[in-house]
Amino acid sequence: MYHEIADDLIRSIQHQLFKEKLPTEQKLMSRYNVSRNTIRKSLDIVCQRGLARRVQGSGYYINNIDRSSKRVVNLTMGISSKEHRNKLTSKVITFDRIVADDALAEQFGAQVGDELHRIIRLRYLEGKEYCLEYAYYEKDEIPYIPVEAAHDSLLDFIDDEYNIRVNSSNQYLSLETLSEEEASLLDMTERASVLALQQSNFRKNDILFNFSYTIYVYPDLSFYFHSFNQDSN
Repeated sequence: MYHEIADDLIRSIQHQLFKEKLPTEQKLMSRYNVSRNTIRKSLDIVCQRGLARRVQGSGYYINNIDRSSKRVVNLTMGISSKEHRNKLTSKVITFDRIVADDALAEQFGAQVGDELHRIIRLRYLEGKEYCLEYAYYEKDEIPYIPVEAAHDSLLDFIDDEYNIRVNSSNQYLSLETLSEEEASLLDMTERASVLALQQSNFRKNDILFNFSYTIYVYPDLSFYFHSFNQDSN
Protein backbone atom coordinates (compact mmCIF):
# COMPACT_ATOMS: atom_id res chain seq x y z
CA MET A 1 0.00 0.00 0.00
CA TYR A 2 2.73 2.48 0.91
CA HIS A 3 4.39 2.00 -2.50
CA GLU A 4 1.16 3.05 -4.23
CA ILE A 5 0.86 6.10 -1.98
CA ALA A 6 4.50 7.02 -2.70
CA ASP A 7 3.83 6.69 -6.45
CA ASP A 8 0.82 9.00 -6.13
CA LEU A 9 2.81 11.57 -4.17
CA ILE A 10 5.63 11.43 -6.73
CA ARG A 11 3.15 12.00 -9.57
CA SER A 12 1.66 14.94 -7.68
CA ILE A 13 5.12 16.47 -7.20
CA GLN A 14 6.00 15.95 -10.87
CA HIS A 15 2.76 17.63 -11.92
CA GLN A 16 3.48 20.49 -9.49
CA LEU A 17 0.29 19.92 -7.49
CA PHE A 18 2.32 20.72 -4.39
CA LYS A 19 4.45 23.84 -4.36
CA GLU A 20 7.00 24.17 -1.58
CA LYS A 21 5.83 21.57 0.94
CA LEU A 22 3.94 18.30 1.11
CA PRO A 23 0.77 18.16 3.22
CA THR A 24 1.25 17.27 6.88
CA GLU A 25 1.34 13.62 7.93
CA GLN A 26 -2.10 14.06 9.52
CA LYS A 27 -3.59 15.40 6.27
CA LEU A 28 -2.00 12.59 4.28
CA MET A 29 -3.37 10.01 6.74
CA SER A 30 -6.86 11.41 6.15
CA ARG A 31 -6.35 11.70 2.40
CA TYR A 32 -5.34 8.04 1.98
CA ASN A 33 -7.17 6.64 5.02
CA VAL A 34 -4.09 4.85 6.34
CA SER A 35 -1.96 4.82 9.49
CA ARG A 36 0.88 7.21 10.32
CA ASN A 37 3.36 4.35 9.93
CA THR A 38 2.18 3.72 6.35
CA ILE A 39 2.45 7.42 5.50
CA ARG A 40 5.96 7.61 6.90
CA LYS A 41 7.06 4.60 4.83
CA SER A 42 5.62 6.33 1.76
CA LEU A 43 7.39 9.59 2.58
CA ASP A 44 10.66 7.71 3.08
CA ILE A 45 10.40 6.46 -0.52
CA VAL A 46 9.71 9.98 -1.81
CA CYS A 47 12.77 11.26 0.07
CA GLN A 48 14.93 8.37 -1.14
CA ARG A 49 14.00 9.32 -4.70
CA GLY A 50 15.41 12.78 -4.03
CA LEU A 51 12.11 14.60 -4.50
CA ALA A 52 11.62 15.83 -0.93
CA ARG A 53 13.48 16.29 2.33
CA ARG A 54 12.32 16.31 5.92
CA VAL A 55 12.99 19.36 8.11
CA GLN A 56 12.67 18.40 11.75
CA GLY A 57 9.60 20.03 13.29
CA SER A 58 8.61 21.73 10.04
CA GLY A 59 7.51 18.99 7.64
CA TYR A 60 8.53 17.74 4.20
CA TYR A 61 9.87 20.24 1.68
CA ILE A 62 9.98 19.59 -2.06
CA ASN A 63 13.40 19.60 -3.73
CA ASN A 64 13.47 21.72 -6.87
CA ILE A 65 15.79 19.62 -9.00
CA ASP A 66 14.77 20.71 -12.51
CA ARG A 67 17.05 23.39 -13.94
CA SER A 68 15.42 25.54 -16.59
CA SER A 69 18.31 25.39 -19.05
CA LYS A 70 19.08 21.70 -18.66
CA ARG A 71 17.57 18.22 -18.69
CA VAL A 72 18.09 16.63 -15.29
CA VAL A 73 18.80 12.93 -14.85
CA ASN A 74 17.79 11.89 -11.34
CA LEU A 75 20.07 8.91 -10.71
CA THR A 76 17.41 7.23 -8.57
CA MET A 77 14.60 7.65 -11.10
CA GLY A 78 16.02 8.23 -14.59
CA ILE A 79 15.09 11.45 -16.36
CA SER A 80 13.47 13.47 -13.61
CA SER A 81 10.51 15.19 -15.23
CA LYS A 82 7.57 13.07 -16.33
CA GLU A 83 6.86 15.67 -19.00
CA HIS A 84 10.33 15.08 -20.45
CA ARG A 85 10.15 11.30 -19.93
CA ASN A 86 6.96 11.14 -21.98
CA LYS A 87 8.86 12.72 -24.88
CA LEU A 88 11.39 9.88 -24.99
CA THR A 89 11.20 7.59 -28.00
CA SER A 90 13.27 4.49 -28.72
CA LYS A 91 14.84 2.76 -31.69
CA VAL A 92 15.49 -0.89 -30.88
CA ILE A 93 18.84 -2.04 -32.28
CA THR A 94 19.05 -5.54 -30.76
CA PHE A 95 16.36 -7.63 -29.05
CA ASP A 96 17.46 -11.17 -28.27
CA ARG A 97 18.56 -13.62 -25.58
CA ILE A 98 22.10 -14.43 -24.61
CA VAL A 99 23.97 -16.32 -21.90
CA ALA A 100 26.05 -14.34 -19.41
CA ASP A 101 29.78 -14.76 -20.05
CA ASP A 102 32.76 -14.01 -17.83
CA ALA A 103 32.88 -10.36 -18.92
CA LEU A 104 29.25 -9.64 -18.00
CA ALA A 105 29.60 -11.55 -14.75
CA GLU A 106 32.66 -9.53 -13.76
CA GLN A 107 31.24 -6.18 -14.83
CA PHE A 108 27.73 -6.43 -13.39
CA GLY A 109 27.70 -9.28 -10.86
CA ALA A 110 25.63 -11.74 -12.89
CA GLN A 111 26.34 -15.47 -12.74
CA VAL A 112 28.15 -17.09 -15.66
CA GLY A 113 25.59 -19.09 -17.64
CA ASP A 114 22.56 -16.99 -16.62
CA GLU A 115 20.00 -16.60 -19.42
CA LEU A 116 19.49 -12.93 -20.20
CA HIS A 117 17.19 -10.78 -22.29
CA ARG A 118 19.46 -8.35 -24.13
CA ILE A 119 18.00 -5.08 -25.38
CA ILE A 120 20.15 -2.47 -27.12
CA ARG A 121 18.37 0.72 -28.05
CA LEU A 122 18.92 4.31 -29.03
CA ARG A 123 16.72 6.73 -27.12
CA TYR A 124 15.68 10.15 -28.35
CA LEU A 125 14.40 13.16 -26.43
CA GLU A 126 12.45 15.69 -28.46
CA GLY A 127 13.94 14.18 -31.61
CA LYS A 128 17.57 14.46 -30.47
CA GLU A 129 19.78 11.54 -29.52
CA TYR A 130 19.58 11.14 -25.76
CA CYS A 131 21.45 7.93 -25.00
CA LEU A 132 22.61 4.53 -26.20
CA GLU A 133 21.52 1.83 -23.76
CA TYR A 134 22.74 -1.74 -23.40
CA ALA A 135 20.27 -3.41 -21.01
CA TYR A 136 20.13 -6.98 -19.70
CA TYR A 137 17.32 -8.68 -17.77
CA GLU A 138 17.61 -11.96 -15.88
CA LYS A 139 15.24 -14.45 -17.56
CA ASP A 140 14.69 -16.31 -14.27
CA GLU A 141 13.29 -13.09 -12.81
CA ILE A 142 11.66 -11.66 -15.96
CA PRO A 143 10.48 -14.65 -18.04
CA TYR A 144 9.05 -12.66 -20.96
CA ILE A 145 9.48 -9.19 -22.42
CA PRO A 146 7.57 -8.24 -25.58
CA VAL A 147 9.44 -6.16 -28.12
CA GLU A 148 6.71 -3.51 -27.81
CA ALA A 149 7.84 -2.83 -24.22
CA ALA A 150 11.29 -1.86 -25.48
CA HIS A 151 9.78 1.18 -27.17
CA ASP A 152 8.65 2.57 -23.81
CA SER A 153 9.76 2.26 -20.18
CA LEU A 154 10.96 -1.29 -19.54
CA LEU A 155 10.99 -0.83 -15.77
CA ASP A 156 7.37 0.36 -15.87
CA PHE A 157 6.44 -2.77 -17.85
CA ILE A 158 8.24 -5.02 -15.35
CA ASP A 159 6.52 -3.31 -12.43
CA ASP A 160 3.09 -3.66 -14.05
CA GLU A 161 3.57 -7.21 -15.32
CA TYR A 162 5.66 -8.84 -12.59
CA ASN A 163 5.30 -6.46 -9.63
CA ILE A 164 9.09 -6.15 -9.49
CA ARG A 165 10.59 -2.81 -8.53
CA VAL A 166 14.08 -1.50 -7.97
CA ASN A 167 14.75 -1.90 -4.26
CA SER A 168 18.42 -0.90 -4.46
CA SER A 169 20.99 -0.26 -7.14
CA ASN A 170 24.71 0.11 -7.73
CA GLN A 171 25.63 2.96 -10.06
CA TYR A 172 28.94 4.07 -11.51
CA LEU A 173 29.10 7.29 -13.52
CA SER A 174 32.31 7.58 -15.50
CA LEU A 175 33.99 9.32 -18.41
CA GLU A 176 34.53 6.78 -21.19
CA THR A 177 35.68 6.68 -24.81
CA LEU A 178 33.46 5.31 -27.56
CA SER A 179 34.21 1.94 -29.10
CA GLU A 180 33.95 1.48 -32.85
CA GLU A 181 30.48 -0.09 -32.49
CA GLU A 182 29.20 2.62 -30.15
CA ALA A 183 30.56 5.40 -32.35
CA SER A 184 28.90 3.86 -35.41
CA LEU A 185 25.50 3.60 -33.67
CA LEU A 186 25.72 7.17 -32.40
CA ASP A 187 27.24 8.56 -35.61
CA MET A 188 30.12 9.97 -33.59
CA THR A 189 33.89 9.75 -33.73
CA GLU A 190 35.51 6.63 -32.34
CA ARG A 191 37.21 7.26 -28.99
CA ALA A 192 35.20 10.42 -28.41
CA SER A 193 34.73 11.16 -24.69
CA VAL A 194 31.25 10.53 -23.26
CA LEU A 195 29.54 10.16 -19.89
CA ALA A 196 28.42 6.60 -19.19
CA LEU A 197 26.35 5.09 -16.39
CA GLN A 198 26.82 1.47 -15.35
CA GLN A 199 23.93 0.29 -13.20
CA SER A 200 22.86 -2.95 -11.50
CA ASN A 201 19.29 -3.09 -10.15
CA PHE A 202 18.15 -5.38 -7.35
CA ARG A 203 14.64 -6.28 -6.22
CA LYS A 204 13.67 -7.37 -2.72
CA ASN A 205 16.06 -9.74 -0.96
CA ASP A 206 18.96 -8.22 -2.91
CA ILE A 207 18.28 -10.28 -6.05
CA LEU A 208 19.76 -8.92 -9.29
CA PHE A 209 17.16 -8.64 -12.05
CA ASN A 210 18.52 -5.98 -14.41
CA PHE A 211 21.80 -4.34 -15.31
CA SER A 212 22.73 -1.83 -17.96
CA TYR A 213 25.39 0.35 -19.53
CA THR A 214 24.09 3.69 -20.81
CA ILE A 215 25.99 6.30 -22.81
CA TYR A 216 24.52 9.82 -22.58
CA VAL A 217 24.99 12.21 -25.49
CA TYR A 218 22.16 14.74 -25.10
CA PRO A 219 23.47 18.33 -24.83
CA ASP A 220 23.33 20.16 -21.50
CA LEU A 221 22.44 17.16 -19.36
CA SER A 222 22.71 17.55 -15.61
CA PHE A 223 22.99 14.57 -13.24
CA TYR A 224 21.33 14.81 -9.83
CA PHE A 225 21.91 12.71 -6.73
CA HIS A 226 20.31 13.24 -3.32
CA SER A 227 21.84 11.71 -0.20
CA PHE A 228 19.22 10.51 2.28
CA ASN A 229 20.12 9.55 5.85
CA GLN A 230 17.08 7.71 7.17
CA ASP A 231 18.54 7.45 10.69
CA SER A 232 18.41 11.23 11.03
CA ASN A 233 14.60 11.33 10.58
